[in-house]
Amino acid sequence: MKTRREFLRSTLLGASAAWTVPMFVEQTFAQLHNDSKDSAVQPVTGKDGPILVVLQLAGGNDGINTLVPYADDLYHKARPRLAKKENEIIKLSDYVGLNNSMPWLASQYKEGDLAIMQGVGYPNPNRSHFVSTSIWETADPENRSNTGWLGRYFDNACAGMDPTVGVAFSKTQPEAFGAAKNPGICLSSPELYRWIHGDDSSKSAEEFFSEINRPDAPTEGGSIATAAGGKPGIVRGESNLAFLERVALDAQVSSAKILEIAAKHRTTVHYDDTPLARSLNLIGRMVAGKLPTRVFYVSHGGFDTHNNQMNTQDRLLGQLDSALKSFMADLKEQGASDRVVVMTFSEFGRRVGENASAGTDHGQGSCLFTLGQPVKGGLYGKYPSLSDLSQGDLKFNTDFRGIYATVLENWLKTPSKPILKGAFGKLGFMG
Repeated sequence: MKTRREFLRSTLLGASAAWTVPMFVEQTFAQLHNDSKDSAVQPVTGKDGPILVVLQLAGGNDGINTLVPYADDLYHKARPRLAKKENEIIKLSDYVGLNNSMPWLASQYKEGDLAIMQGVGYPNPNRSHFVSTSIWETADPENRSNTGWLGRYFDNACAGMDPTVGVAFSKTQPEAFGAAKNPGICLSSPELYRWIHGDDSSKSAEEFFSEINRPDAPTEGGSIATAAGGKPGIVRGESNLAFLERVALDAQVSSAKILEIAAKHRTTVHYDDTPLARSLNLIGRMVAGKLPTRVFYVSHGGFDTHNNQMNTQDRLLGQLDSALKSFMADLKEQGASDRVVVMTFSEFGRRVGENASAGTDHGQGSCLFTLGQPVKGGLYGKYPSLSDLSQGDLKFNTDFRGIYATVLENWLKTPSKPILKGAFGKLGFMG
């Protein structure tokens, strides 16, 4: 019997192989540029409809030092070295505050564009990175699904749309995109940039990153999506099988056109030279390029902080804050800030007490952010008790599937029950 991973991989290979047919490329981008006048159904375009950006904080972000219960003595007793002092947080209430590595996100909370869900988790929590990530991505705590929650959204609500309905920036297709019909596409950034430049040099990639951060980046007629020889396609010396595998896993047939469209957007906004900022920069360009994408998926890793957590987490949260600041400024500049919502998630939180290595170990309940102009900002749910714990962990009181249901119904405008395989109470962070 196939494992779920094997099933998803074989499904992706089968679906993606069909995408290599030239007709697919021609039809997809003829629709984007309105070149096809005989189509019976007018496709959804990038200029209408809501967009969701799912941002994974991979490794298990410590929610306690992200949304800090600074006024609770039990917090300071449990973390003699890691506890944040009052001058190291940005107060949101008389009990909690944000880690001060996120000043811009704190400003968005005060402006009403940042919603923070407290005590998020699921029944019978699992502390395995692999298992818990799978549960979040399939929306199935029993861990039995062969499809992801976003893949089921594509299948249920986006019938007839091309594969760019979902775009993930990762080396492998996220399990959330697993679908019976359309699993979206995956852009593996390092491989993609090497393909663009036709070599393996890091210098070329660095030059590319520098170029897309320039206000005078290529505009009309410019293209950054060219392989060796100046034409998109099979990299010189690559076998047909290698090309097919590359298409299946990274959707490079589409990526040439995607990057070509993205190259035409010019922004005055500066993005930092971090992996997360680069990905959000490209998403901003794709939004400006009017792609029909409904969901973008990006990961920000390194949160498995078993030792020396303080500096590592503060640095990563600072990168998150800066990248989102640039991204939202870019969207505002192009007039798209009312169409995009960002939702974070992490596979689990960390334990309440610090360990002997000035870090924290795998826990349960944590916090989750949703950000954007359409969001009704504020604190949602209740901060879990620091005295009533589950094996040293925060008990969850907000089922993450209720958050998914809210996003699906109130933002993506589709019934959540067939996607989540059940009814879950919605929260009030979206109208």
